[in-house]
Amino acid sequence: MAEVKERARVSDSAPQPQVVIDPTREPIVVVDDLHIVYRVYGAGGGKGTAATALMRVLRRQNRPQMKEVHAVRGVSFVAYRGDAIGVIGTNGSGKSTLLKAIAGLLPPARGGVYTQGQPSLLGVNAALMRELSGERNIVLGCLAMGLTPEETRAKYDEIVKFADLKPGFIQYPMSTYSSGMGARLRFAIAAARTHDVLLIDEALATGDAKFKRRSKAKINELRKDAGAVFLVAHNLDQVEETCNRVIWLDEGRIRMDGDTKEVIAAYTEATGK
Repeated sequence: MAEVKERARVSDSAPQPQVVIDPTREPIVVVDDLHIVYRVYGAGGGKGTAATALMRVLRRQNRPQMKEVHAVRGVSFVAYRGDAIGVIGTNGSGKSTLLKAIAGLLPPARGGVYTQGQPSLLGVNAALMRELSGERNIVLGCLAMGLTPEETRAKYDEIVKFADLKPGFIQYPMSTYSSGMGARLRFAIAAARTHDVLLIDEALATGDAKFKRRSKAKINELRKDAGAVFLVAHNLDQVEETCNRVIWLDEGRIRMDGDTKEVIAAYTEATGK
């Protein structure tokens, strides 16, 4: 098996290499020849509403057509303790799918994901309860992450301050929050504890420059104590400022993996972004 190297690795259509763990470093995440396949039912059923499509299916007494989407194709890499890894690529390249697979939310069709400790996925659509207040969501979110009631109370003021909500909004239902307010609160809750593996999917895309600076500082702080941090973001400046390594995904495959500046420069040149 080919060794994962610290310098950049480029691969267009060649099979993705499997990994050998560097014995001098502590592996936190091992992704080995990972394939993720979605099966979408009802694809290609013709024009019309969902109701008319269903009636056609019932009349024919046939099952809906099924389409397979091969979202991740033979991805292999090792993340070591202290890594902050940016995952970049165009829309549909498999970035969010990869994070969900590392979090254990998607089963591999082939290959595997191995983690030391429990991964925590923080995304724009992270499940906070819209009908409950920000205050109640902080309590529930902290308890769900494994903090004790005493630890939750101790972290509460820190979370509220970091989220930087408008005065009084912490008592309002989440349904009244803007997308930026919700994203800040989700990040603040997730950052309230040390994670074995923290997966951030576009959660920093909303927010002003002040919040992004605080988020960068918090991620750097988490890197010191956490196992590894993964960041999916379209904002390349954010990735460059935050991450020590970047994985570029292209059509579900690793196109390049290595030094942040080197990979971003190659990606920018190739895509014109």
